[in-house]
Amino acid sequence: VQLQASGGGLVQAGGSLRLSCAASGRTFSSYAMGWFRQAPGKEREFVAAIMRSGGSTYYADSVQGRFTISRDNGKNTVYLQMNSLRPEDTAVYYCAAHSRLGGSYYYLPGRYDYWGQGTLVTVSS
Repeated sequence: VQLQASGGGLVQAGGSLRLSCAASGRTFSSYAMGWFRQAPGKEREFVAAIMRSGGSTYYADSVQGRFTISRDNGKNTVYLQMNSLRPEDTAVYYCAAHSRLGGSYYYLPGRYDYWGQGTLVTVSS
């Protein structure tokens, strides 16, 4: 599967953005999806994940209550709605996919087999 992330940009603190990740192929519903981010000089970190049917979602503590992950299997797209953005949310955001069974280790980058190219989110103070 090929992933194409979009929707990044420059926003003021307190603002909102919605990221999208479009997937190629006809088996999108068989993939669990995740969003990760990487700030300059830092390691890639987990942001959010959603399982195949969209029934289960998981969030990093730092974004819980502010970000919402969702998916539209009919459009082969996963979204990340980001509200109440903070300067510390500034990073390149990546979407990722894997087709392994089970929801364990959703927060580990190594769990995912496919990655998008990243989209830059900059939050100004």
